[in-house]
Amino acid sequence: MPIARKHSAMHVGRCMALGLVLVPIALAWAQPARAGMPRTQRHEVRHEIDQLEDTWRSAILKGNTAAMDALLADDYMAISASGTLQSKEQTLENLRSGRVHFTTLDISDRKVRFYGTTALVTSIATIQGTTADGEISGNYRYTRVYVRNSQGAWKVVSFEASRIREPGEHK
Repeated sequence: MPIARKHSAMHVGRCMALGLVLVPIALAWAQPARAGMPRTQRHEVRHEIDQLEDTWRSAILKGNTAAMDALLADDYMAISASGTLQSKEQTLENLRSGRVHFTTLDISDRKVRFYGTTALVTSIATIQGTTADGEISGNYRYTRVYVRNSQGAWKVVSFEASRIREPGEHK
């Protein structure tokens, strides 16, 4: 029996030593690619993305197609909560025509991560409004992707929304 305990203790010790080596490596690898960006610059860029998110929210609520046009990249593509694809032109036309109109758009739980010239934003949106399909309301989790273009401006290239279902709620 003493040999088995000694072997088990050695095995646990090796696993702990391996963990002490691998965990810091895994944590460093999993960090967003912003390590080269000074802290002050990260804060400024985060503030810039937050302002763009506020501009987007305001443009949606006010039907401001000029502001929305300035935010979206020419090759912008959205995936709605119903799974449909929507180009920049379709997004602007829906906003312009009033087919999509929001009366409430409250944002919470915003997280912004940076990967070089890409910013990934996730949030929860509580909405009320109308679409071509009728009234819409509820909580949605969304992801918006910004890319800094060659002129240094951040543009939204992608958006996806998913309805947050309450426990026991069906379609």
